[in-house]
Amino acid sequence: METTGVIAMPSEPSTDRSLEAVVRTLREELETLCRRTDHLTERVDELETENDSLTDENDRLRSRVRELECETDDLESRTDHLEEQTTELETQTTELESETERLENRTTAAINRSGANKARIEELQARELEKGAHLLETNVDQHDLKTDGGRLERIRKDDDRAYYRLPDADDPLGRGGSVSLAHADLLPIQQLAKMDEDMLRSTTNSLPSRLAAKLWNARTDPTAGDDPWNDGCKNVREYVKASDLKHWIRRQEPGTSETYAKKLVSRTIDAILDLSKNRLAIRRKRERKNGLEYTERRLVLTADADIPGETSSARADDRDERPVTHDVPGQK
Repeated sequence: METTGVIAMPSEPSTDRSLEAVVRTLREELETLCRRTDHLTERVDELETENDSLTDENDRLRSRVRELECETDDLESRTDHLEEQTTELETQTTELESETERLENRTTAAINRSGANKARIEELQARELEKGAHLLETNVDQHDLKTDGGRLERIRKDDDRAYYRLPDADDPLGRGGSVSLAHADLLPIQQLAKMDEDMLRSTTNSLPSRLAAKLWNARTDPTAGDDPWNDGCKNVREYVKASDLKHWIRRQEPGTSETYAKKLVSRTIDAILDLSKNRLAIRRKRERKNGLEYTERRLVLTADADIPGETSSARADDRDERPVTHDVPGQK
């Protein structure tokens, strides 16, 4: 029998499916590559943008570095200048310290010499005072002098200058004339009137007494200013009305009520009578105001009153020279 050989060929449909699978795979890989390419392109763009930013920032930093280098150079220059000034100042300070020390040494030596001289002068003054000398007030430190008895008396002489002496000591040289008035010869009111405000308060805690002293001072001191006294006539040298005294007290003691001022009028009058050893007097005088009659008390200094160191003519001359004063508005 004759045998015929037959070769088996793959079927066509199977081949098509294989190609399609290859093509699909290739297409997917191609799409993947395209996506990666797009991503890489975007990343490159981003990197280029970042690079531009970094380039700008780098330029800015370089510019800032140049500025800082300039500032550093300027600061170094200023530092060098300040160091030079500091060195100069240190040199000057050393010189000044040396000069200060020299001056302190000279000052200490001068103080020591001055203290020694002052002690010598005070000893000589004390001895002279004990011999009866009268020394000018301006040349004496009464608190440092050590004299027999430990007390000095302040006096005024005919030359109208103040002196210190031991109580009742007569000056053998007769310098300055005779003693016009010694402190011990004054009335208590005169002694208080010569004190300043602080000394007056330390001497008496009585307000009426202090007001009495101020009232007397207003009468005798042309520079006192607020003077409620009036010139009298015939046998009256001067007087002050109770009503005027009330207003004067309210000016001297701001804030004092009218009622309390009226009480102070009586107490001040009593104080000045006592402190003047009754050299003054109270008189009552009928007066008329707004068509009405009333009795007004007056504190009176008579023409024959014995006031140490005063004469009626001298007092009149003082009042002629006294500046005119007026009541404070709203006080009456």
